[in-house]
Amino acid sequence: MDNTGTAHAESLPLPLRIPESVAELDVRRTFLEELAIKILYLSGSSSLAYLAEQIRLPFTVVEELSRRLRKDQLCDVTGTDPVGFPNLTITSQGRSRALELLSLNQYAGPAPVSLQSYVEQARTQSVRHIEVHEPDIERAFAHLVLNKNTLRQIGTAINSGGSIFLYGSTGAGKTTIAETLSQVFAQDRVWIPYAVEVDGQIIVVYDPLVHRSVPEEESPKCDKRWVLCQRPTVMVGGELTIEMLDLEFNPATKFYVGPAQMKANNGVLIIDDFGRQRIRPEELLNRWVVPLDRRVDFLTLAGGKKIEIPFELIVVFSTNLNPATLADAAFLRRIPTKIKLNEVTLEEFKEIFRRICVQNGLQFRAEIVDEVAQIISNKYNEPLRACYPRDIVNQVCWAARYEGKEPRLERDTVLRAAEAYFLSASDEATNQ
Repeated sequence: MDNTGTAHAESLPLPLRIPESVAELDVRRTFLEELAIKILYLSGSSSLAYLAEQIRLPFTVVEELSRRLRKDQLCDVTGTDPVGFPNLTITSQGRSRALELLSLNQYAGPAPVSLQSYVEQARTQSVRHIEVHEPDIERAFAHLVLNKNTLRQIGTAINSGGSIFLYGSTGAGKTTIAETLSQVFAQDRVWIPYAVEVDGQIIVVYDPLVHRSVPEEESPKCDKRWVLCQRPTVMVGGELTIEMLDLEFNPATKFYVGPAQMKANNGVLIIDDFGRQRIRPEELLNRWVVPLDRRVDFLTLAGGKKIEIPFELIVVFSTNLNPATLADAAFLRRIPTKIKLNEVTLEEFKEIFRRICVQNGLQFRAEIVDEVAQIISNKYNEPLRACYPRDIVNQVCWAARYEGKEPRLERDTVLRAAEAYFLSASDEATNQ
């Protein structure tokens, strides 16, 4: 996005100011000293440059911390490294102190940011600042066959910065559309902290499995406690429990990991197959009435203290169930956009089939696909769904691999694929 928020041009948020001294940091000096002594203990001995790299603080700040540690006789300088930086070795007194600290909290990674700093940055990077236009949506969804009305609804929903209900029959492409939403602003960047500190407790936020960081050489010089990333996309499905929506405390390491909605802040959280989770839909919806309405969420620390964090994300509820049966009118009002995905038309079905054939190196034959569409409708009593071309072509390719042949889109191969894929009307009648 450009400076006006338009998604079709790449944008970098302003670099976060690099602290030049401990006094300029938003975290207590004693906390940083304790973090440094734990890192020194685990590394045995290290150069000041290595310590600065591990704790993600400027060399001048780490040098200031090391002077205090040496004054308290927790570490000593034992020469210099090949570049000329001081080498630090932990003392016996430092080992005792480090073991005491590790028994309380085993976090020994990048220095955290304060909760206040995190809140301010998340608000600055809110999804409500995203602005997209028709060309942005058409480009992001170009690989899918969607009608103009659906694309318009998607674009409107993104500009709202609010939540979305994607619903419709199975195989309509709801999950694919939800995943593609993030591509609309794939070039947009946000700052994600490695961790957040609250009253001496650590909450790990940055997750390399979720957050796609920008190469370091492309990132502006900034406070290295933050990572420049693409706006995140997090997906949860049937495994979702109510506990996963709160802070996860590890009793072994004694620090927290942020929940899914915290990792998805400033991006997209997809609740896939909504209504089929291990928790009742109304329980999940009640948990999120306030976040969806006020854009704040409340998380609970182990001692019972609640903290307030921003809820600056787009939540996409994807379901093949009727939303009216999952939520009451009061909750549905808090989800400003409901997009129903219907079965595809014959022309859309043929275009999807053509694209799938191209992807798999098969020659597309329109007359074969016309016959397939008739068979699906007349023999198997099924509507045309967006997923069928991919699934049928997969069957053709798998059969060809078994037979040691090149896959071809021919009448007999497609008929066998349909027979293997669909239940016959008599089978369905028996199940009923």
